[in-house]
Formats: sequence, structure tokens, C-alpha cells
Amino acid sequence: MIEIERKFLVNDPTIIDNLKGQRITQGYLTTDPERNVRVRIKGVKAFITIKGVSSDSGLSRYEWEKEIPMVEAEELLELALPEIIDKTRYELPQEYSKWEIDVFHGNNKGLIIAEIELPSEDAVFTKPSWLGDEVTGDHRYYNSYLSEKPFIKL
Repeated sequence: MIEIERKFLVNDPTIIDNLKGQRITQGYLTTDPERNVRVRIKGVKAFITIKGVSSDSGLSRYEWEKEIPMVEAEELLELALPEIIDKTRYELPQEYSKWEIDVFHGNNKGLIIAEIELPSEDAVFTKPSWLGDEVTGDHRYYNSYLSEKPFIKL
């Protein structure tokens, strides 16, 4: 139940041009860095997720997730903190994993983040040319932070 991932900004958004995306709506019941609780609707499925504090490197943290009935997710989103995250996720296979590329909407419009889950913190992977700066461990790019302080492209 430890999630290990690296996050990057995306310099070339055309990478998603031929990919099919899935809309994601998520809200936070708490954004406490020690234990944030997220409710997510992804397509026709819904989930509740609890994430713990990130490691010093920002690469890993505890994550527990459970699928819940859609009606419960919709009810819980009514209790969520005011800023709901709205994004479209695109998936692109990569070696032993896949890139998840999130294109944000609403108050986070203009932000595109790619992340890859890894089997270990020291796993080696090929960094595609369409990636920009790494933002792993930068709390400003955590969805929980963006739900409180949205990204606005100037």
C-alpha cells in the first residue's frame, strides 16, 4: 500500500492528441498532510482514498483506496472542501508501467502533469522528450494543494 511515483510538468501537450481520455472529478474531505482523504469519480466508478505523509524524497507515501458506490461518492462530494478538482486523464504505456497525463480544467486550467508509478524509488525509466521539469515532492503540484490554491495560467 505504498505508492511510489514521479511527477513532471508536460512541455508538449500534443502527446495526448491521439489518446482517449477519461474525465475525473475529485474532492477532498481533508487535506491534512498527515492524512488526506479524497473522493473520486472516474468515469462510471467511484473511489475513496486515504493518503499519508510523503517520504523525505517525495517519491513515496502510504495510499489506501477502495471502490465505493457512485451514490455514496456523490453524497461525499457534497461534503468536500469547496474547490473540486476536474481533469481529464490520458494513459500512455511506458516500459513496465504507464504514464498518466492529467489535463486540468476549471481553476487549474493550463496545468498538465504527467506521473509514472514505479516499483521502487530507485527504478530507472526512460524520460520522454515531451516531459518538462520534475515536480515530484513539490507540494504545489499535489492535487490536495491545488484544491485549496488553484493553479491559474497567466
